[in-house]
Amino acid sequence: MPVNYFRGFTKPERSDATNRRLGRSLAFVAGAANAGGFFAVGQYTSHMSGIVSSVADNLALGDLKLVVAGVGSLLSFLVGAATSAILINWGRRKHFHSRYAMPLMFEASLLLFFGLLGSNLEARQVLFVPATVCLLCYVMGLQNAMITKISKAEIRTTHVTGLVTDIGIELGKLLYWNTGAMSDDLVCSDRNKLRLLGSLLMSFLAGGLTGAVGFRHLGFVATIPLAIVLLSLAVVPIFDDILAYRS
Repeated sequence: MPVNYFRGFTKPERSDATNRRLGRSLAFVAGAANAGGFFAVGQYTSHMSGIVSSVADNLALGDLKLVVAGVGSLLSFLVGAATSAILINWGRRKHFHSRYAMPLMFEASLLLFFGLLGSNLEARQVLFVPATVCLLCYVMGLQNAMITKISKAEIRTTHVTGLVTDIGIELGKLLYWNTGAMSDDLVCSDRNKLRLLGSLLMSFLAGGLTGAVGFRHLGFVATIPLAIVLLSLAVVPIFDDILAYRS
């Protein structure tokens, strides 16, 4: 039944299958938002490694304006992750069905706001660029913390470095020769994990392609379908809570 299918994405009772399904969906959204953000302001917003490195570089060069911008991006990601943790822990204390859906609903609202008003704000470049970067970094932190908590840190969706590292580790195990090794020394690859990591990488790539093409041809409106995807992942548990409250 479609309602049960969509409920499974963010319901409190988790399984490996629902975590994988949610992870792929969120990796697609993250890739699309990251690519769209680059078209909007010329900067990727999903990974903090580059931002922290740019802060160090600009600090060494004495460009304090860019240092402040980088620190703002870092803090936005951090606050987004903290917001997600607060919403999830509060929802758990209240025994809400939507404890994991609330961060996604909030993320969808922010992307919807960005898609509807972005073109109107673009003319104000002085405020638009830093505000857009901080907004997208906040959204990425919000989403990454949510999937990290829901999967017990097994899945992350907003940056590819960790995914590629883990894929390389599993490939190394897969290609390792066990000839002459004792049973205690056998090296075995986790093929299920390798398939999951590969699918997350492909989802991020597909999302990036979709976001780049969509933003190039549609502009800021291209973020609205991303908001709709997130709403579809979150809406059923939220309605469950509304119905439970009314009863």
